[in-house]
Amino acid sequence: MDPALPLDKMTISEKLRVLEDIWDDLRRTPDEMPPPSWHADVLQAREKRIQEGSSKFTDWNEVKRNIRDRPK
Repeated sequence: MDPALPLDKMTISEKLRVLEDIWDDLRRTPDEMPPPSWHADVLQAREKRIQEGSSKFTDWNEVKRNIRDRPK
C-alpha cells in the first residue's frame, strides 16, 4: 500500500492533523508497537536519579508559563 499524500500541496496545519491522526491510530493497538529496548535503560537511569534526589521536578503549568514568558 502506498498512501501517497500531496505533501507539497498541504498546509502545515493539514500535515499536523495527519500526524495526529496517525498517532491516534497507532495508540489503538499498543501491543503491536512495543517500546524500544533502550527505553528500559532510560527509565532505570531516571529512577536512580529520583532515588538519589538529583532529579528536579517542575509543575507542568509552571513550565508552560515559563515557555510563554520567554523573550522572543
